[in-house]
Parts: sequence; C-alpha cells; structure tokens
Amino acid sequence: MPLHRPARSADEPDLRLNPIFQRPGGVSAVPRLRLPEGPMDPDTAYQVVHDELLLDGQPRLNLATFVTTWMEPQADRLMAETLDRNMVDKDEYPQSAELERRCVHMLADLWNATGSDDGDPAGCSTTGSSEAAMLAGLALLRRWRDRRRAAGGATDRPNLVMGINVQVCWEKFCRYWDVEPRYAPMEVDRRHLTAESAVPLCDENTIGVVGILGSTQDGSYEPIAGICSALDDLARAGGPDVPVHVDAASGGFVAPFLDPDLVWDFRLPRVASINASGHKYGLVYPGVGWVLWRDQAALPDDLVFQVNYLGGSMPTFSLTFSRPGAQVVAQYYTLLRLGREGYRSVQQTSRDVALHLSGAIAELGPFRLLTDGSELPVFAFEVDDSVPYTVFDVSDGLRRRGWQVPAYTLPANLQEQSVLRIVVRNGFSHDLADLLLEDLKRELDLLKRLPAPLPSAPDADRFHH
Repeated sequence: MPLHRPARSADEPDLRLNPIFQRPGGVSAVPRLRLPEGPMDPDTAYQVVHDELLLDGQPRLNLATFVTTWMEPQADRLMAETLDRNMVDKDEYPQSAELERRCVHMLADLWNATGSDDGDPAGCSTTGSSEAAMLAGLALLRRWRDRRRAAGGATDRPNLVMGINVQVCWEKFCRYWDVEPRYAPMEVDRRHLTAESAVPLCDENTIGVVGILGSTQDGSYEPIAGICSALDDLARAGGPDVPVHVDAASGGFVAPFLDPDLVWDFRLPRVASINASGHKYGLVYPGVGWVLWRDQAALPDDLVFQVNYLGGSMPTFSLTFSRPGAQVVAQYYTLLRLGREGYRSVQQTSRDVALHLSGAIAELGPFRLLTDGSELPVFAFEVDDSVPYTVFDVSDGLRRRGWQVPAYTLPANLQEQSVLRIVVRNGFSHDLADLLLEDLKRELDLLKRLPAPLPSAPDADRFHH
C-alpha cells in the first residue's frame, strides 16, 4: 500500500459542507486531517465521503489493474452478509473455516496436487497473492536452512533466483528476510525467466527458483516445465537440488481452464508450492489469495502456530492475524457458481476480447505488439520511434476519456523501452473494447495534428500498479 507521511502542521482547509446536507444544529465544516470534535449525522457523513470518492477513477475502465472490479449481485449480497466474519476465528465461525477448507481442496485438485509419501497437500487463504508469496518464500527459506544445517553448511547467505519481471512482493520478501535476490535481466528477445537464464544463477545457497505463470509486464507465461527440467539436469549432474515455486497470481485461474495441456503445476515433481490471487482472475473482489504446498514436507512444521485463545486450538500460518472472511466466502461462491466450464467460458471470453483488441491495435499503424493476449488476456505494445509522441502521451490522452491504460518503462536491461499494457478482465466486454478503440483512434488523430512534440514530463507522480 502507499506509504503516507503526515505533515507536522495540518494546515489544509476544512471541508465545507453543502447547505443541503447540513442538519439543524449540525456542523458546517469538518477538518480534513484531524478527528472532529463531535459526532456528525450519519447521512451527512455518508454524503461527505461519497462525494469525495467521485474523484476516483471508474474501476471498470481501469485497464491497469489485474484486480476484479465486478461481481454478481448475489456475490455482493453474500459479502455484505459476512463482512463481520473474522477469518482467523475458526472456532466462532466454523462454517467459514469449512468453506476455506473446501476452496483449498478445489484448488489442490485444479492444480493436480495429489500429495506424496510425506502427506497430503497443505494450503490456506491469505489477504492476497503477495502475502501468499511471502509465506511460500518463508517455507523455501526454512527448508533450505534445515538442509544446510543437516549437511553442516553455512546458512548466512541465502539467495532466490527469479526474473527481473517479478512482482514487487518478491523484492519485499528478499529485503525483509535478508535473502539475496538474483535477477535474470530482460533481453531484446527474452522478457522473462527461462531455463537458460535461471540455472547459471543457482548455487548451494539458492533457496528456490520463482517461475511466473503470467508476467505482470506483458502477460506471458514463463516456461515452468523447461525450468524444472533444467534444474533436474543440474541436480543429476551433482549440482544443487533447487525447488521451484510458481507465482501463478493470475495464471493459476486461467491456464487450468484455457491451457489444460500446459504442464506447470504439481504434475512437475520439482514444484514445491504455488500461489494465486483469488481477487485477480479468481474473479473475487480484492482481499483474497491462496497458497498451496505439494505435501507436508514442503511446509516446515515450525512455521505453523497453534492459537487457542479464541476458543479452540487452531493452526495458523500467516503474516497477518485478523482478516475478513467475506472474500473467502465470495471465492467459494464463485467456484461453486461457475465450476470448470463456467470459469473456462469467462476466461475464454477475456482472451477473445484481448486478441480482438490487440489485433485491432496492431493494425492502427504506430504500434508494435510485444504480446497479444494469447496466454494471459493481457498484452503490451510500444509506439514506433518514427512518430512525434510517446506511450505516455497516448496514456494521458486516454485518461482524459476515463480509460486508465498504464505506460511504463521495462526493467533491466530494457530500461529504454517504454510500453503500454492492457489487462482484459471479466466485465470488459467486446463492446467496451470497441469503445476503447474508437477513443484510441481519436487520440491518435489528435496527436498526429500537433505542430510539435508534447513536452516530456516524468510519470512519477502517479500511483503505479
């Protein structure tokens, strides 16, 4: 989340209330940065907050975010009915805990986790995929330390191998737990991790390799099977035996339905754990993620805490404690409501829209596709160097029409390359795609008529996704 630093002097002007919303004897203004001295009429407080939020963007037109922005009214109602459930209090809310258990079993089946001689799969819900990734990283770190201590080796220099395109949660994990991040940089013809770029970075201090099923940079799948095969060869040749974690934040709810023959999950013995976002292509509003381990051995017992002060002895593995149960309920509803065929239909529609949109954009002339949405329904494209405007100009122009299409530079070694990215989610229809195309054409016509290039301005003042 954004980090806010309060100023020493709260000198912003008070919020002035519309006379229509004021009540007799009520306040006419409220401070912005200090707690009001007394209570306010609830309808007035609602209207103040409601009007402030009018300045937010329209979520359905936000093509930057992977997060779900629409659910059915029945899901909305279920979430409203369960907003008061504390997911950690499994003794008081046993049926919410049961729905979480069912979701874990469904995902274990979806991701082909059959267990092993070390026991059945293990898993839990989290506040999102970032927390899920942190938990998986902690399990990798603890297993590596245990192996190193058993072999009499040092444990002070762990490292984690991944592509430079990983989500920021992995950088956070490495920084918070003193793990050296070993990034494979991008190249002109390679924008994510491959077997050839991963293996040379591995040594006896490598706690694991992170493969991404659906890069946030361009929507592409990393070759998980190929990475695992190369690590198998490395181990057979006497090198380190390195486990793989699959960050399937988005692809974990796409590939099983649209690419069932793609082998990326627990069918690969080297895959120790998988995380996914229920609130991305899992089709649930923000606040839920999932992490699964292939068996009990992949999740060290000493990372799991037994808590009894809520009324019963409950195992818990999380970075947080209290958290809402409504999103877990909504996840179960969505899995139950759609089933395999329903998910397949929804995700196929998103992919079809992405392919339609990317194909039309490629035909407009000044754009070159980096990806087309044929893996994740996400694609990235750049502007030809011959035109007198940039991807940032295009993004700003679309924003004036309400569309949020992010423009950004790629990471090392492609920092000089700037791209636009479009995320197609459930609720972004063919009709909306055509409306976006019309607005994009109008913006290009305007940019072409400019007598000189627009002044260059850094894009640093915006929140980034």
